[in-house]
Amino acid sequence: MAEVVGLREARHEKACFLGRVSRAWKICEKVIPCFGWPSARTKSFSKPAARTAERLAIMSALIDKEQGLQRKLTRWQLTMIALGGAIGVGLFLGSAATIGIAGPGVVISYIFGAIIAMIMGYALAEMASVHPVAGSFGVYAEKYLSRWAGFSLRVSYWFAETIVIGAEVTAVGLYFGYWFPDVPSWVWIAGSSGLVLSVNAANVKMFGTVESWFAMVKVIAIVAFIILGGALIVGIRKPAIGLSNLTAHGGFLPHGWTGVWLALTLVITSYIGIEVIAVTAGEAEHPEESVPRALRGMVMRLIIFYVLAIFVIVAVTPWTSIAATGGRLGSSPFVNVFTEIGIPFAGGIMNFVVISAALTSVNTNLYLSTRMMFSLSRAGYAPRWLGRVDPRGVPLPALFASGAGMLVAIVLALKGQEAFLLLYGTAVAAMFFVWATILVTHIRFRRALPPERLQWLAIKMPGHPIGSILGIAVILALAVSTAFVKGLEWTVPLFLGWLALVTFFYLRNHR
Repeated sequence: MAEVVGLREARHEKACFLGRVSRAWKICEKVIPCFGWPSARTKSFSKPAARTAERLAIMSALIDKEQGLQRKLTRWQLTMIALGGAIGVGLFLGSAATIGIAGPGVVISYIFGAIIAMIMGYALAEMASVHPVAGSFGVYAEKYLSRWAGFSLRVSYWFAETIVIGAEVTAVGLYFGYWFPDVPSWVWIAGSSGLVLSVNAANVKMFGTVESWFAMVKVIAIVAFIILGGALIVGIRKPAIGLSNLTAHGGFLPHGWTGVWLALTLVITSYIGIEVIAVTAGEAEHPEESVPRALRGMVMRLIIFYVLAIFVIVAVTPWTSIAATGGRLGSSPFVNVFTEIGIPFAGGIMNFVVISAALTSVNTNLYLSTRMMFSLSRAGYAPRWLGRVDPRGVPLPALFASGAGMLVAIVLALKGQEAFLLLYGTAVAAMFFVWATILVTHIRFRRALPPERLQWLAIKMPGHPIGSILGIAVILALAVSTAFVKGLEWTVPLFLGWLALVTFFYLRNHR
């Protein structure tokens, strides 16, 4: 009798165990596809050619969903918009923080950052030339990885861009205080917000024209800075400063290679914005030709501008004095060079340049966040009315939704600075997530692309897939390293909380 009871208990325990395994497996079947892996029920054992044809057919359907935007951006406008989006106030003022971490060795940090930016640019250009849609990398991730990846990528990017917009608009109000200290900053914040909203509400051709000229101001300022700084180094009309500042005050690497690496966690954010060239592909003339050409011109110019400008800064001015100023406008290395060369009103000139830099970044970031919201709606992840466009091809509902997010970020920046700083750190980690996911998507994109289509690509990443794998490894390592950078300690933990929230929302509403 005891043996029979024991046998029944054993069978009962086995049945319970199998039941738990079955329930766990059902949960896994729902969650696993979120990360781009096929489940047991959905895994296809068809031939690679059939899977490729199926993916491309699905992508064509996605492109059809985003119809309504107008293709009016020229190649020159694409290049200038990308430069304007990537060159922000970080170079003019924020470079003091990275110089304080790495010393003159920050030049190496910018070179490393340029390599990662180049890898990212090539990956985006390849995919954008084949699939020119406004949803860009969000759409690519949806079909080459999973629906969860496409959803979380677009939502996280929209969130990050909105937070950055709030920071830059708030900064514009502070910069105007240099000229008008008695005028409340909210006046300038409201004015600049109205300006960028009106520019984005115009047709895309007007946006491209305004943004191109805004970006030109920054480019001219950087080129002038490099030329004048070079004159001070070699000694034209002034005693030569030489290169002694590169090795004085503790040597070229005063904080060792650790300083160079930790500075890279901030330097890499200076290159964030180049992804705009993929988003604008949805409204570009002849994107299969203009996007690759614009990318080549943009990446090379960006590297030259950043690396040479930083080199001039640490060569002309002792890095210790730069770090001590904290990037204040009146003590900016750009102002110092203009003053040394004898240009009057150097502070006022740089204030104009910095305001232009901030406004053009806000303008571009608002464009990006609007297109991400538009793409989310067209993909069925946001209310349908957010995907509407007016007769000029402008997604006004998505623009106003992004403008509302910008308003919340501005209020937080003005009234709740501690909360805003935590959100800004979360936005930095969100961009790490976006870049890493883009490179993972690129690897899957290359696998799915037919060989004959690969031969038609106007631009190809050299050494694929090594470049994408290297980029992913570096970005993940930088994300971990933020724990050792002052002010970024909570960046990754907070973003993981954000990603968990996004995933919960996705599983609840879009299974």
